[in-house]
Amino acid sequence: MQHTQSGTSLLLSSLLAAACLLVSTVAQRVITCGNHVHRLSCETGVIRVQESMYGRRDRDTCSGEKAEEVAINTACSLEGAEDTIRTSCDGKKVCEVTPAIFARDPCNDTFKYIQTTYTCIPAIHLITCEQSMVELQCDQGHVIHVYHADFGRRDPHICSVRREASHMENIKCSNPTGKVAERCNGKRTCSMRASSGMLGDTCPHMYKYLELTYNCLKSVGA
Repeated sequence: MQHTQSGTSLLLSSLLAAACLLVSTVAQRVITCGNHVHRLSCETGVIRVQESMYGRRDRDTCSGEKAEEVAINTACSLEGAEDTIRTSCDGKKVCEVTPAIFARDPCNDTFKYIQTTYTCIPAIHLITCEQSMVELQCDQGHVIHVYHADFGRRDPHICSVRREASHMENIKCSNPTGKVAERCNGKRTCSMRASSGMLGDTCPHMYKYLELTYNCLKSVGA
């Protein structure tokens, strides 16, 4: 019986490792024309942006029935667009943005598109209600790496038990925070309270929750 359990565990570990490798190496590309919603998603794992641009690099993409003059500028690219998409989407299972997220229009008279290449990487996903403790932990020889953390409310049902409806009505309450990464990255275990005092409060009077994704990376010298 002992031998069978060990063999099963080894098989499962091998399958998981293979699945993780597949998840992390298959790249997807999404192109969204004009002002439509640019949507990235992962069925397994979380988003990691490889590259992204906003503008126009050729005449054919998103040309359709547009007049030729609005597609002629193929040297239109907004500097910093990739960083903006990374900040908005990395570490999430689903990410939706529009061109309104960008600070400016790189070429006013050109019909533009957002183009993003990304992969889905393995990650641990945690949700912790406000004022509760969240604990991140890794096995010996591995350390925490936080991909994304947001302290707010984007769903009316999460952390809603025995809460007044008025304290959960704002589901556009988003507060991406680097506090979790600052406190926990590089450690094997880490705990902190999901509180406004610790993480900030962009939506006063709303009952919030901390949603985060992280992974355990092999520590240096392990």
